[in-house]
This record gives sequence, structure tokens and C-alpha cells, in this order.
Amino acid sequence: VVAFPFEDIYIDRRHILHTLTKREQKIVFYFALLTASLGVGGIRAIVCPLSAYNLEDCGPKELLSFFNWFYWLINLNSAVVFVSISYIQQSVARNLGFLIPFVSVLMAMITIHMVRGEMIYKPKTDSSLLTTFGVIASALKTCCVRYRYFGGSVTNWLDHAKENYGGQYSEIQVESTKSLAKLFPLFAFQILYRACIMQIPSGYYLQTMNSNLHFSGFVLPVAAMNVISIVPLLILVPILECINSYLFSSKGTGHSPTIYIGIGQLSAALSVMVAGFSEIHRKHFPQVEQTLSEEVLLVSSMPCFHLAPQYILLGVAEALVTPSCSLLSFRLVPERMRAISMHFLTLFNGAGCFIGAFFVQTAHAGSQGNWFPHLLREGKLERFFFFLASLMMVNTLGFWTIAHRYNSLIQEYTNDFRGSLPEEKLLKHEKTIKHYGSVLEHSPILSPMEKT
Repeated sequence: VVAFPFEDIYIDRRHILHTLTKREQKIVFYFALLTASLGVGGIRAIVCPLSAYNLEDCGPKELLSFFNWFYWLINLNSAVVFVSISYIQQSVARNLGFLIPFVSVLMAMITIHMVRGEMIYKPKTDSSLLTTFGVIASALKTCCVRYRYFGGSVTNWLDHAKENYGGQYSEIQVESTKSLAKLFPLFAFQILYRACIMQIPSGYYLQTMNSNLHFSGFVLPVAAMNVISIVPLLILVPILECINSYLFSSKGTGHSPTIYIGIGQLSAALSVMVAGFSEIHRKHFPQVEQTLSEEVLLVSSMPCFHLAPQYILLGVAEALVTPSCSLLSFRLVPERMRAISMHFLTLFNGAGCFIGAFFVQTAHAGSQGNWFPHLLREGKLERFFFFLASLMMVNTLGFWTIAHRYNSLIQEYTNDFRGSLPEEKLLKHEKTIKHYGSVLEHSPILSPMEKT
């Protein structure tokens, strides 16, 4: 709503609907960005875990299928939005493009309010985010107070938070936090990957805006090029589903998700590299005038479809990386920690967006506008793309060196899930209660995932 009056809206030639100054419009603009980011962050952190709560007893095949189709539906929705709203904003009415999302979100809020009784999920009281941070803080505090514990009395520094080591938290709470901490390297390697994905609304957007958007007498919306990166995902998900169904039926286990993540990150690195070559190729075309939103711009005559390969490679990367990361984040932690693990994945993805913006600002300021110029014909944007591609290649190699850790965790989980008998679990549980006293007296029987 606050984004609506960006420009002067005339009732007639003598009356203006608003008289906001440029400074006031900037305040409104940044306030709109802040509220939008809070809303998007809340939705992404809640919707996927809420949808996956019903999959607690499902195997890896069902989980992978769920995340594949979950992100397939999200991107199908995005494709419709990019085509329809971007066309309305660019060719019909800019302000109507703000009104449509407002009405749709309002309808969604009404719908959620009507069915809120069926969407309430109460997680266990000892699995909150505050408990997770409390375990980490308690372990650090105990480590500082009892420095001698670093001599080998504990196998993991988080064990200092356990009650029998002078901490404040139970065995289950600490072990759950340890399982989450094992995923932090996986999350960290997604930061640079997400910075590459953020080139679509930044570097790739500038390339598209400075290319020829005319197609058979029709001016394509700039944002419609995003659909090219979505199409590979819409095509690949059904194909991957068929491949995974065949592998699970023939071998019993499909490919490790880390293989998909590695290939996806490599595809993202190739996309940014191709973008650099596309930028060099784009400069060889003569300049022509092009009108966008009533503004005449001098752009390259290269058709925007020449940029399609870099968009397609990023789409392939998203089809492989995002569902696989969600699967590992959901599967390799105890049941009580799954929502928190998904929240951390969203948090690190957001950090990747900030890193991407930081790279852009640093490249612009450090090169005095040469590596990320205001006018592409006067700069060397390809150098920025090659630099980012080099970092992404190193990131991919770094991830591949630690991928075996998560393959081992998956194997341990699978063996526990298949090999442990209920009587053995109960016996182990009773021994744990006797060893740690009354701390775990009322705790539930540990599931295979919680032992992992």
C-alpha cells in the first residue's frame, strides 16, 4: 500500500492526488522494502516446516518428493506472477502492479484466518530457538569457567552445556543442538550460492534492461526473463521424480542429495561465467533506442534471448540445490529440531542475499563504477561476473570436500532406521535414564533420528 504513490498521480491536469516530496517518497519506499522483507522472511520460515510436519514418519524418497513438488508449485506461481504483473506494470499501469499483490495478500490473510484452526501446530516446549541459543551460550560459558575441559574430558564443546558437566540443559537438548551444529558448514556453503542467484534481480536484470526487448512487435517485460530461469525447474522436477523413483526401486536408495547440491553449485558457477561472456558479446552490437516505462534508453541491439543460457543454468541449479538442502536440513536433525533447522537454512539464504548486495556495492565502489557501472556500455561488468564465478568454483570445491560427512550421517540414519528393533531402543533408553538420573525420567523414547 505505501509503495503505491511513487509518482505524481493526476486526477486531471490541474489536480495531483499526492504532493509528497522526493525525500518523503524515499522514506515511504524504504519503509515498504522493510515491511516486505519482514513479511517474506516470516512466510519462508514458517510455510515449509508447517507443510512438512506431516512427513515425520516418511522415508527419504517421500521427503525428496515432497520438497521437489513443494518448490515446483512455488516456482509455478512465480512464473505466473512474473509474466502477468510485470507486463501490467510495464505496459498497462505501473501503480496497478502494486495494487494486485495487495489484494491477493489481503485475500490470503482472510483465507488463513478462516482455516487457522487446522494450521495450529504446537512444537515441544524444549525445542525452541531460545533453547538452542541457550545451549550454545551455556557451553561457551562453561568452557570459559572450566578451561581444563578442553583437555579431552568431553568429545564435543557443546557437551559442556549438559547438566552432568556443569551446564543447565538435558542430554536430549544438547544432543539435538549438536545435530543442528553439524549442518552449519552445509548452510555456510549456501551463502555464496545464494549470492549467485541474487544476480537475477541485479546483474542479469541490468543486462536484460540494456538489451533489445522487442519480439515480433511486442516489448517484453524485463522481469519476464525470470521465467526462463523458472522453466528448467518446472521441467526438471518431474524428470528427477522419475529418476529417483527408479533408483529407489532398483537400489533401495537413490543418489545422495550432496551430489545434486554439488552439481547445482557447479551449474551456478557456469551461469555467472556465461553471463560474463554474454556481456562481452552484447557490446559488439550497435546501440539502439528503446522505450521502457515512458523513458527512452540507449541499449544494445542484441536480442535479450541471447541471455537465456545463463538464466537456464541458474534454473537448473535451483532445481538441484534447493530441494536437496531442504531435505538434508529436515532429515539430519531430530524431530524436535526440524523447524529450527529449516529456519536456520532460511537465515543463511538471507545472509547470501546480503553478501550478494555487498559484493555489488564493493565492486562498484572499489572500481569507481567500472566493474558494476550505471551505464553498462561504459563499464566492465563482465569482470565482476568472472570474479564471482571464480569464487563460486572455489565454494563448490570446498563443499565437495565436506560432502562425505553428510553422506555418512545419511548412512547412519538409514542403518538406525532399518536395523534397530523396538526392544533394543527401549533397553538403550532405560540405560540412559539410569545413567543420567532423574533428568531424563519423563523423556520420550529416542527415535533413530534423535540418536543421529
